Amino acid sequence: MANLTTHFFGLDLKSPVIIGSAGLSNSVEKIRLLAENGAGAVVLKSVFEEEIYNEYQSEIEKQSVAHHNLEHLDYFDYEIKNDRVKKYLELIQGVKSAGIDIPLVASINCTSGSDWVFFAKKLEEAGADALELNLFVLPSDFDRSADQIHDYYFKTINKVIEASNIPVSIKLSPYFSDLARMIKELSETKLVGITLFNRFYNVDIDIDNKELVPAKILSHPFEYLQSLRWIGIMSGRVKCDLAASTGVHDYETAIKLIMAGASAVQVVSGIYKHGYDFVKELVVGIAKWMDENNIESIPQLIGSANTEGIKNPEMYERVQFMKYFGEFDKAID
Repeated sequence: MANLTTHFFGLDLKSPVIIGSAGLSNSVEKIRLLAENGAGAVVLKSVFEEEIYNEYQSEIEKQSVAHHNLEHLDYFDYEIKNDRVKKYLELIQGVKSAGIDIPLVASINCTSGSDWVFFAKKLEEAGADALELNLFVLPSDFDRSADQIHDYYFKTINKVIEASNIPVSIKLSPYFSDLARMIKELSETKLVGITLFNRFYNVDIDIDNKELVPAKILSHPFEYLQSLRWIGIMSGRVKCDLAASTGVHDYETAIKLIMAGASAVQVVSGIYKHGYDFVKELVVGIAKWMDENNIESIPQLIGSANTEGIKNPEMYERVQFMKYFGEFDKAID
């Protein structure tokens, strides 16, 4: 039978199926279900500095502008942060006390440099096995150059790594003009892994009410293609493990991403759509396919179809259609 063990987050995982950061893992019982269905690791729901800031602002608004008690507000800010950490601590301790054997990865999303380090230290103390940095700067600021954004990423990452005694990885966005170089340079830091790519909140327009509304939250199956391309291009050229995220809705897609060079895949939307049994479907499907194709282990599969493993690697970098619309043109003639 195929051996599904793999390596990501600087950890040995029993399967390449990782549960991405979401409410899917906000209780001991839910994490038990994920582990029993074969998940290799669980990324806990992100600590968002934005949520803490909004709660802090609400407290300020309750007080008279002329009578701000700065000492109280500093204390309140500290208490909010510690409350977030306390919830992580209770969840992690509950999982470990229940004897559930699965790595728990803490996820943090901050905007200020000091809080990245604060939460990294606190979540490590809470018992997290590794950290995932949910770090993203939307390049929409006209006054912020590409070099400044680049420096922000590396300064933040290096600060967190220096402050941490557990493995640190990052979930990256595709919004870089020099994406290949960025991924390569990140892999040359002390990051143990890079996940491609983060799926972000998007907006849509309600044309009847003429207002902005949230776009659909869950991913679609075709969305894996962007991760497939970039993992195929970068695996074999980086110095840390890669994982794939977004659009993993069946075991075939997971296999494709691993063949492109991913050591693991992160899954969220598929579980929301199909339930916790979906994790088992992925794991069983991958194992069965490997057995049928005489592939004994995941490392044997990783990167077998990346730019170094196929005859026509230029396919990964082709960006324009040429002959592919022929059959469709005939259909409408």
